[in-house]
Parts: sequence; structure tokens; C-alpha cells
Amino acid sequence: MDDLYDEFGNYIGEADEDSQPDDQQGAFDGAQYLDNDDEDQEPAQELMEVDDEAPSNAVVLHEDKQYYPSASQIYGPDVETLVQEEDTQTLQQPIVQPIEHKKFTVEEDDLPPVTFDRGFLTDLMNFPEQIRNIALCGHLHHGKTALMDMLISQTHDLSKYAETKEGRARDDHLRYTDTHALERERGLSLKASPMSLVMQGTKGKSQLLNIVDTPGHVNFADEVAASLRLVDGVVLVVDVVEGVQVQTEMVIKHAVLSGLPLVLMVNKMDRLVLELKLPPADAYFKLKHVIEEVNTHIENVIPGRGEAFRVSPEKGNVAFSCGSMGWSFTLPSFTKMYAESYPNSQFDATEFSRRLWGDIYFNPTSRKFTRKALEEGSERAFVHFVLEPIYKLYSHTLSESPGDLAETLKSLGIHLKPAQLKSNAKDLLKVACEQFFGPSSGFVDMIVEHIPSPQRGAKRMLEHDYTGPMDSKTGESMLECNSDGPLIVHVTKLFNTPDAQGFNSFGRVMSGTARPGQAVRVLGENYSIDDEEDMVNATIEQVWIAESRYNVSTSGIPAGNFVLLGGVDNSIVKSATIVAPKLPEDEDAYIFKPVTHFFESVFKVAVEPINPSELPKMLDGLRKINKSYPLITTKVEESGEHVILGTGELYMDCVLHDLRKLYAQMEIKVSDPVTRFCETCVDQSAIKCYALTPNKKNKLTFVAEPLDDGIAQDIESGKVSIKDPIRKVGKFFEDNYGYDLLASRNIWAFGPEDNSPNILQNDTLPSDIEPKLLRSVRDTIRQGFAWGTREGPLCEEPIRNTKFKITDVSLANEAIFRGGGQIIPTARRACYSSFLMASPRLMEPVYGCTMLGPANAVSALYTVLARRRGHVLSDSPVPGTPLYSVKGLIPVIDSFGFETDLRIHTQGQATVSLVFDRWSVVPGDPLDKSIKLRALEPANAQATARDFVLKTRRRKGLSEDVGVGKFLEPDLLRQMKESGLI
Repeated sequence: MDDLYDEFGNYIGEADEDSQPDDQQGAFDGAQYLDNDDEDQEPAQELMEVDDEAPSNAVVLHEDKQYYPSASQIYGPDVETLVQEEDTQTLQQPIVQPIEHKKFTVEEDDLPPVTFDRGFLTDLMNFPEQIRNIALCGHLHHGKTALMDMLISQTHDLSKYAETKEGRARDDHLRYTDTHALERERGLSLKASPMSLVMQGTKGKSQLLNIVDTPGHVNFADEVAASLRLVDGVVLVVDVVEGVQVQTEMVIKHAVLSGLPLVLMVNKMDRLVLELKLPPADAYFKLKHVIEEVNTHIENVIPGRGEAFRVSPEKGNVAFSCGSMGWSFTLPSFTKMYAESYPNSQFDATEFSRRLWGDIYFNPTSRKFTRKALEEGSERAFVHFVLEPIYKLYSHTLSESPGDLAETLKSLGIHLKPAQLKSNAKDLLKVACEQFFGPSSGFVDMIVEHIPSPQRGAKRMLEHDYTGPMDSKTGESMLECNSDGPLIVHVTKLFNTPDAQGFNSFGRVMSGTARPGQAVRVLGENYSIDDEEDMVNATIEQVWIAESRYNVSTSGIPAGNFVLLGGVDNSIVKSATIVAPKLPEDEDAYIFKPVTHFFESVFKVAVEPINPSELPKMLDGLRKINKSYPLITTKVEESGEHVILGTGELYMDCVLHDLRKLYAQMEIKVSDPVTRFCETCVDQSAIKCYALTPNKKNKLTFVAEPLDDGIAQDIESGKVSIKDPIRKVGKFFEDNYGYDLLASRNIWAFGPEDNSPNILQNDTLPSDIEPKLLRSVRDTIRQGFAWGTREGPLCEEPIRNTKFKITDVSLANEAIFRGGGQIIPTARRACYSSFLMASPRLMEPVYGCTMLGPANAVSALYTVLARRRGHVLSDSPVPGTPLYSVKGLIPVIDSFGFETDLRIHTQGQATVSLVFDRWSVVPGDPLDKSIKLRALEPANAQATARDFVLKTRRRKGLSEDVGVGKFLEPDLLRQMKESGLI
């Protein structure tokens, strides 16, 4: 009996078939949950991992007993199941996260109703003569988005937006093209937004207007530059009170240099009446001044040749408008209203419109036009026929009682409902003006007449931006805007998808038809026939007509139109050229030049993830940021810092918001803002500096000296390119800068890039070194020069405005001893030593500062600028207004927080624009070791350069000091110490 039980009292004898131990029974019972059928019993028991062969009297520990099936057994292997302790997560956090579809842009749920047929819109796309591609450009808050809203409200049914708003929200502008969350929050446009609208001119003919609404803040001028590349003309929007401001100046300069036709929209006309309360005669002079201001800026860009771009109401390329009240007119469209009011009178509306501007007077008694105001009671035709009716309409609408107003408006053919007559002044005025002026047909006429169609505009675009020949089959197809030709699309902008996970490419179809499912080649900015590395094969997945808040999917978009493409963005960073896999007659593919921006990115911050393990996530976010903003630059410093370079504070704020909330969706640490520097020299090298290669068989001798004034600007603006034939480059320097023939023909490179303002010049004589031998190392010396100028010796910032002359070269006869590994680092070292012997200086970027505010704010600007190493250049009143405009300069490194500081000093009355203006030499010698810098004390004026160099080196993790001895050959260094040069 004893051997049937163990020492713990457990039964170990042979089991009876009918009776099983309770423990074992419990383990089997859990398998009964499936079904009672015999077929289902076996798999269930397998799931429970019961070993049938084990002895039936095996001990099953308490924690191993399974009374219930596990979740994975119930739901099967395809379902993710998690088992977690309840105290490891908060109650608000679900164990299994639901799938979320995040949206970061404002968009329509469905296609909104429009006044035209969308099929008609797509049909119009096949007729380039009836298409106009335009960009609305101008300064911040000058009313571009409001004008866009006016055009949208005339083509879209927007009643649902008005119904949802109550109280003060009803006064807010619709801002249909502001779709980004930050745009809604801050009340200004940050991104360019395209819209394609079908609108009618005064004769009732429909035109397709492809419009891009661009941002007005100077920090976002990169969006404007990317948009101007795709259009055939610019609508310049200018606030009648503020006149031409910084962004307007930049757009005028960029458009005129690109050969883009300009038309002017004088906006916010109601401010003359309601805000400035100017009498009609004075209002005329204010309008005339604004128009002349625009023409003066046009003339200043190309002196003596501005007539072709001149804007004037009698030419018909100036419109007057008020975006908030929803009206606009040109002189021809206003005279047409007179013609309709007096149908029986026989007068020529076109002839009448020519008499409505300038020094032409009208006498109501004699009913004659004269050139001089001879008779009493004569007044300017524009004042009498245009301004006075508008002033009267405004004053009657605002001052009369509903009953009298109904009678007054009835005589003008304006019929308002009783409820409208009792509405508030703003709504009443808007309804009255909309009925009085009608739709924007005058604006459409002006665009059609003064801006070329895609077919006529293609020639300018190709001459200015295309790198290939125009006499090829592909070039001819683009010139003709041929929708049956080979596909060529010029992409300049990437828009993120609503969930911010991917991008769609926005561009213009230059030739052929873009269709979904089409195989294409995507050529990047660095693609060339010699170097085909920057080329990727892709397939167009979707083709849309871009409409800001919604996209219209289509089966194809022909040449001459804007297009939004899905599925080709993977390899595109900033801009690209999309071409068909095979061009006619097997021609080579050429690209459009990268977008030329108004200025450089000089505002710099370093970022890192709070949680180091999230670094890959942040890097992915930085890649997306790089695609989203045209002028952003992201790079990794030598010290391992991830650096973002942008244009200014607001720009960087938006970039970091997008990085945190949209693209990386994580928290990041951001350093204090700093700026980019450049290095330059102000004298010729004291001696000829030579460097020996590591194998001591080659010797390179360099001399550095500053470039002549103006060369840097010419190289950067593209007036001269190193890719041009040698004769052409030589002729340019010979004619403009007095170089002799030998020197100008021996310019080897610009560096570090092809448009960078440093020159490498071969100054050796053929008698000293065999030309064939020298040509064998030409490319490697260039590479060493490019490396040296990319990271200068002072603090690893780019070198600028410096010419390096090769004065002597001695080379080994055997090619193996003069390879790249020997020559490249030696050329770099020779550049550095010659540069450090040429009185090196540090350069810093400087912002041009423009303030607009009341007279009492001017003194505050002087005070704030003086505290930040800045100074005022000019201050003058804005004619016809109580405002003052002040222009000044402020170093970028001292500009952080400047705008806030100024607003505090002026109680928020002043607005300020900061835009990159120039590079300026920092006072002081950066190599002066006698300067002692004290912690937490600002450096004095002459120690500024030294201070910047040491702090930048410290930040980048470089050795504390820099000296020429590090780069000189020991023999040369010893000689110089003996002679007292060092």
C-alpha cells in the first residue's frame, strides 16, 4: 500500500481508466470550450498543449493549470493580442491602440458645388489659347488671399461656410487657400496654394485661370520663387495705403529679370474712404503715387528698359479692387458700366476709358474734356467719373436710413431685400458693392490681354530656365505646347498629403499629357548628360487638378496646365524634371535649372531628439521638412549636430512646428539660434605658400587675394558661368574687370559650387611646367580647392570673395605618384596657408530691416537698432498717410527677438520686415591672440570677430585656436619665424 503514494501523499499508483485525478481532469476540462463533437476535441487538446504520452499521474503545478483558453487560442494566430499588467498603463491608454487617420490640412469632404461644369474645365485644358497661368504676389496683409476668396466666391457655392459662423466669426475672412493648421491659427499664408477657375470676361467668353496664391511674409519668399517658375505672368497686389513694401520690391525685381509680364492690382481701395478719409481729388494723387512707385522700382531693375513692363491704367494693366468687399474694376470695365447705363447714347467705351486717367479734365456745364483745368468747376475725369460715384455709394450706404437707402440704391439698379437693408454696415456695404460692380470680368479681361497664354509664354520660359536645345523635337514640342508630344513636366513644389505621410508633386506640363499609370524618368537637380546618377524611374500613380482644399482626379492633364502628381516624389527634394522614358529620335533628356531664390538661408538652429532612440524618426522628419520647404537646408556638422538653416524666426518656428507635429510627431530639443558665417581675406598673401604632398614628390604653390568688387554678385546672379566656353568666360572678365587675356583664359573653377564667389586661377607659365603634365592634375587640384573653400580654416565656414592663384607646380613624372590621394589634401592645405597669410576676416550676414509705423515709433527703432549693432539708413513719411517708413540694417546674429523687442517699444503699432541683404565683414582680426575675452561679458567692437571665431569653434567641437603654423610646411614656417612674419 505504501508504494502507491509518494512522501507528499500524492497517488502514484496505476490510474484507473474511469477515474482520473482531479488535477488532470481540470487540465483537460479547459479544452471542452470548443465543441462537443469528437472531431473538434483533438485540435482543441493540441492547443492546450496536453501531452497524451506523459504518465497520467504527472504533477501539474498550480501556475501551469489552464482552466480557460488563452486569447490567442480564441482569436487565432492572425490577431495581435497583448497581455499586460493593469498598473503598467494609465486607464486612458488602450492596450491595443486603435488605427487613427490623422489629418493636418483643411480640406473639403467632397467636391464643392461650382458655377461651371467640371467637364467644361477639363475640356478647356486642351485649348492653350484660353488658359492663363498667373501668380498673385505682394507684401504681407496686402490682400492676396482676400482677392482669391473673392474669385472663389464668384465660382463656388460657399453658403455652407456662412451658415456655420456666428457672432464675431462672421467677420473673419474665408481664407479658402489657407489650408495649413498654422495658416489658420496665425492669419497669414505660409505656403503657395494653387486654384484652377473658369471665369468669364466682359464679353462672356470663358477663360481657364490657373492661379497660385503666394505668401506675403518675406521669410516665405522661397514659395514665391518656386511659384514664379511655373507661371506666365504676375498679378502684383499692392495695398493703396502702404504702397510698395519689401516683398513687393523683391517680386518686381525677380519678375522683371525673368522677363515675366506684370499687371498691378491696387487693393484695399475702401481704406481711402473709410480710414484715411481722403477727399476724391486727393485720393487720385495717392493712387497715382502708388502706381508711379511701382514703375520706379521696375525702372531701377533695368535702367532705361523699363517701358516694356510699365503699368498704367490707360494701358489697361492696372485694376482697382477691394478684396474684403468683393469688388474690382479696370477703366475699360468701368466705362462698360456707363455704356450699359445709357444704352441709347452712342459713345465708344474704349475711347472714353482712355480719357479717365492723367491730366484730363471734364467740365459738367460744357460737357467737354480738356487737357487743362481752364474753366471753373472743371475736375479730373477720373475723379468725376470713377472716384465720386464710389465715394457716394459708400457714404449713402453707411449714412442713410433703410427706407431712403432702398430708394437711392434702386436708382442704381441695386435691389436689396428688407433683411439685407437692416443688416450691419459691413454686410450691407458688401452686398451693395457686389451688385453695383458685378463679377470680376474686368480683372479677367486684363489678365487675358496682358499676360501671354502658355503657348506664347513657353518661349520665355525655355530661354530662361531650360538647359537643353530648343531646336530639337522635344524643344519644339514644348514651344508649341503640344499635348501629343513627349511628356515633360517641370516640378518646383511638393505638397504633403493630408495625413503628412507622403508628398504629391506640383508642376507644369510643358509637353505631352500626364496620365495615371504612365512610366516616367524623374531627373533631379544634379542630373546632366555626363552624370546620369540623379535619375530615377517611376510610375505616375494619380493625376489631379490642384484646388487647395480639394483635388479633382482626372484621366490626364495636357500641356500648358498645372498638374499635381502622385507617386513620383520619392527622389524629388526641391525641384525636378519629369520626362518620358524615351524621347523622339532618342534625344538626350535635359533638365530645367534649379529655382533661383531671392536670397540665402542664414538663420541656423541645431536639433536633437529628447529620447536618443528616436533619432531615426527625427531624421525621417528632417527629410520630409527638406521636401516641404523650398529654401530649407538640413545637414550634419562635423561635430554630429543636426543643423537646420532657414530664412528667419517665423520661418524656423513653422519648420519646427511641422517637424514636431506633422512629420516626426515627437518632441525635440532645439538649440539657441545662431547664424552662418563666411570667411574672406582683405589683402594679398604675404608670401607664396607652398605645400608638399605626403610622398614629398609634388609641390603646389598658391597665393590668395580678395576678388574685385562686383565679381561675387555677377557669379551668384549667373551673369557668368564656369560651364560657359572658356572664350566667353575670358571675354566677360576682360571686358568688365580688366583681366588680361592670359589670366582670364586660365580661370579653372568657381568654388565650392559652380555659382560660388571664389575663383581658382592658373598663374603658372608654360615655360615653368609642361601644360600636358599640369592638365593631368587639373581636376584633383580643383577638388582640393572646392574642399578648402567649402570649409575654411577659421571655423569651418565657407570661404567667400577670394581668388586663389596657382603660381608654381612641380610634379612627379610617374602618374602613380601624383594621384588624387596625394594632390587633393595638398591643394586644400595650400589654399588654407595662403588664405591665412592674406589677412583673413570673418563675414556675417546682415538683414535689411524695414519698419512701417506711426511717427512716434521711429525713435524706438533707432534705440532698439543701436543696442543690436544695427543702424538706420533712411526714414521718410508714406505720402498721404500718417505712417512712416524706416529702413536700416541689423546683423542676423543680433536680430533674434528683435521684432518682439520693437513691438514692446512701440506698443505693437509698428510692423517690421527682416530680409537677408548682404554679407558684411565683422570688425576685428579673428587671429589676434592679444585679445582677452571675459566670460558673460559682451566683446568690444574690435574683438567681435575673435569672439565669434572662438565660440563657433567651441560649438563645433574644434580645437580652441587656429594658426597658420598648422598648415605650413616646417621649413617655410621656420623661415617665416626667423624673418619675423609670424
